[in-house]
Amino acid sequence: MLAATALMAAGALWLHSPGHAAEAAVVVPAPSTDPATGDTTATAVLAGGCFWGVQGVFQHVKGVTNAVSGYAGGDESTANYETIGSGRTGHAESVRISYDPRQVSFARLLQIYFSVAHDPTQLNRQGPDTGTQYRSTIFAQNVEQARIAQAYIAQLTQAKTFGSKPMVTTIELQKRFYPAEAYHQDYLTLHPTNEYIVYNDLPKIDNLRKLFPDRYSVKPVLVKNGA
Repeated sequence: MLAATALMAAGALWLHSPGHAAEAAVVVPAPSTDPATGDTTATAVLAGGCFWGVQGVFQHVKGVTNAVSGYAGGDESTANYETIGSGRTGHAESVRISYDPRQVSFARLLQIYFSVAHDPTQLNRQGPDTGTQYRSTIFAQNVEQARIAQAYIAQLTQAKTFGSKPMVTTIELQKRFYPAEAYHQDYLTLHPTNEYIVYNDLPKIDNLRKLFPDRYSVKPVLVKNGA
């Protein structure tokens, strides 16, 4: 089992080449549509490039109780790392975020998502990674999430937040999430010296700390701790 895990991890490193440093963060305005909720727990599923970095970012956000790397958009039969790499499964590398709406709202999670977690102007790619599996997609868990996401994208588009670059983020409803293999979980925390992580993902954590100091948690919430 350990040998197999090591081989799979090596494959992951080969597929995710270092490329170049992460895109610079963009300061985006707070969402104008941010309704209060009486819920104590909620779930969001977001895709924006390699899930190592996206998971790492949200594991450092106050109010997040869990963040799991996985796949969404395709069938269960193709929800594995080797198969989704073809870009033909419909899946996107995604992160399922469990959070407390009393501490951080869905709209505020989207603010972090659009600002530091990924670049929403890159179509079917993110940094050095290309393919539909790296697309920018919000897998809305209900109609209300879809409404909030649509309103926020419209707000940022009208404000020309990203200049002349159009936002390409899509919204997909009723798509099931499938957790990724164990060796992908907590990858950023467990492999901080990995070249891909150093170049592409650690800058995202630093940007989160700088741009959202009130929402940044020094200690990440890790999957291995069962949070």
